[in-house]
Amino acid sequence: MSSPDLILDALRARLRAAGVTYKLLADRIGVSESSVKRMFGQKDMALSRLAEICQATGIPLEELLRGALDTRPQLDALSLPQERSLVANPRLLLMAICCLGHWNVEQVIDTYKLSEAECITLLAELDRLGLIELKPLNRYQLRVSNAFRWLPDGPVQHFFREHVVEDYFAGHFDGAGETLMCLPARLSPASAKELSLKIEQLAAELARLHLNDRRLPAGEREGYTLLLGFRSWELAAFTALRR
Repeated sequence: MSSPDLILDALRARLRAAGVTYKLLADRIGVSESSVKRMFGQKDMALSRLAEICQATGIPLEELLRGALDTRPQLDALSLPQERSLVANPRLLLMAICCLGHWNVEQVIDTYKLSEAECITLLAELDRLGLIELKPLNRYQLRVSNAFRWLPDGPVQHFFREHVVEDYFAGHFDGAGETLMCLPARLSPASAKELSLKIEQLAAELARLHLNDRRLPAGEREGYTLLLGFRSWELAAFTALRR
């Protein structure tokens, strides 16, 4: 959906909530009701007319535009070219992961060897890729949903397998809140699908806790990573022993 469509949809919703009908709006701005219907139906409204409607109905134009931006569809995944752009620049991928973790620029600078100018450049590139919307004072808004996932077997997952998995599993998993399990089972396809859905629910729960804990001071939070995999698999060494 384009930005004009979003703005008109937001305006229509605000008018409906305020009890302003097309006829009432037409009386307030001095046009016919059919003209108002045509404005919304053709989705072609001049900015001056939009400002006039907002003034006539008491709807702040700035709030209307901000509301339209907040209702833009959010991405559940990036495209293949977008992911390729991320893995082509490890610093850009780092900044993307920091943004997904809701870090601000100051936290990134304090933690990593990146200057403020580098962070701004990386944020601008993430804005171009559609992962975030860059705002004044180096703030940003994520343009991805809570259900966001990297592409299955995509560039980022390939990068993780090559650079992350071995390092991740090299840990002892004996710290507070840490756990490692490898649980084999023989399941029907229906049971496997049921478990996959529960894994999705676990991921959603992690996202919920992550958002809730953003209210806490940075010193009371630590970085955790949940790495999940579920597939039909047998260790090659065991397969070699099959009859």
